[in-house]
Amino acid sequence: MNQKKAAPSAQKRPRFETPPPPPPGLAARQAAAAAFADVVANGRSLDERFAADSHFSLDVRDRALARSIVVASLRRLGTVRAALARFLERGLPKKAGPLEYILTTSAAQILFMDVPDHAAVDLAVHAARADQRSAPFAALVNAVLRNIAREKEAMLAVEDPFLDMPMWLAARWRKAYGEDVAARMAVMLRHEPTLDLTVCGDGQEWADKIGGIVLPTGSVRLVNRAAIEELPGYAEGQWWVQDAAAALPARLLNVRPGERVADLCAAPGGKSAQLAAAGAEVVALDKSAERLRRLAVNFERLRLPVDIAVGDALTFEAQPFDAILLDAPCSATGTIRRHPDVAWVKRASDIAALALVQAKMLERACGMLKPGGRLVYCTCSLEAEEGPAQIAALLRRNPDMVRLPVSADEIGGMSECLTAEGEVRTMPIHLPNDDSRLAGLDGFFMARLQRKS
Repeated sequence: MNQKKAAPSAQKRPRFETPPPPPPGLAARQAAAAAFADVVANGRSLDERFAADSHFSLDVRDRALARSIVVASLRRLGTVRAALARFLERGLPKKAGPLEYILTTSAAQILFMDVPDHAAVDLAVHAARADQRSAPFAALVNAVLRNIAREKEAMLAVEDPFLDMPMWLAARWRKAYGEDVAARMAVMLRHEPTLDLTVCGDGQEWADKIGGIVLPTGSVRLVNRAAIEELPGYAEGQWWVQDAAAALPARLLNVRPGERVADLCAAPGGKSAQLAAAGAEVVALDKSAERLRRLAVNFERLRLPVDIAVGDALTFEAQPFDAILLDAPCSATGTIRRHPDVAWVKRASDIAALALVQAKMLERACGMLKPGGRLVYCTCSLEAEEGPAQIAALLRRNPDMVRLPVSADEIGGMSECLTAEGEVRTMPIHLPNDDSRLAGLDGFFMARLQRKS
């Protein structure tokens, strides 16, 4: 008799279990750790990192959360690293992949964000297990972060005002401004500011409409966070986002309707918009075609005329101008409060290299002026080499240029921002307010010059 073979269906088949879905919020934490690593390890700016949509398959809410985590991690990086060091007696394990960045961004959530401690710990453990290099250290992640959560108050009681700054920058500020002023500026960097707007029309009227206060300089400072595109006047082009200090250089140029004016490093375009709104014929020049494309979109919303030119200010050829605004490339140490990545991306050596470029651009700008023409030079830097030292050197080597001193009434009566030479130096400690979000200015240097007739 022929024996029947067992039917294939009767044979045992391997069973594959569907892995559980990742917990909610994990993708945002993984994206935050990756972005943080890109900033501190590769020197990439935070704005650039989050502008690269291909790196983030996140919805709008998770994307905003990821960015907030990175900002908090960078803003208080010294405190976070000190907390981690306290519970990592042997230091970080080697060849552990993203472990350092997972720990840093998770500790920042525990210490400085409105995130439940257990959620921050649990998601950090999941993130560690998701990478084969950090997976063996998941238990370590759990233990270290639980200890930080338990000792949170002690971690935040450290009173060193310079803890969250690179040592080289803290040393520079102490030398330039003295211990007290440097310490007060360092403390201000820990507090995220609200947004300032430059408005067309009456500042108080717009402040009432959108929920803000009018600053002495005329800018409107928002009181609460808001979706910018949804505020009254945005679609109609009645205002644009611009730090109150950044709005001063264009005002100091005092352009008149019909004057031909160049903004030599124009992007993102706030200063060009001010000049165009005053009636000037504006040439907005920048090396970056991509940044100028965004400028063009903004000007379309603002309904302002502008002549956009892609090019290098050092080689740009044009007929002489009545006035020129040179917001030169700089170390941007005055903007750390708004852009905390600057503190950890820039190096001391960058300042000397940028100062050489600034000197060349100043010379070129002077040569592009008509006799009697005006020049406002500014940088968003708190370093002397990028500000007063540049102007002093220019005047020594160029007898055709003279200072046009700025008066207090031109900057809202803020005499504390004027130097003995009639130049302007704004700082994070200016415009004090009991609410830290509503206090301070970006650190800017400004000088106004004129070419002799």
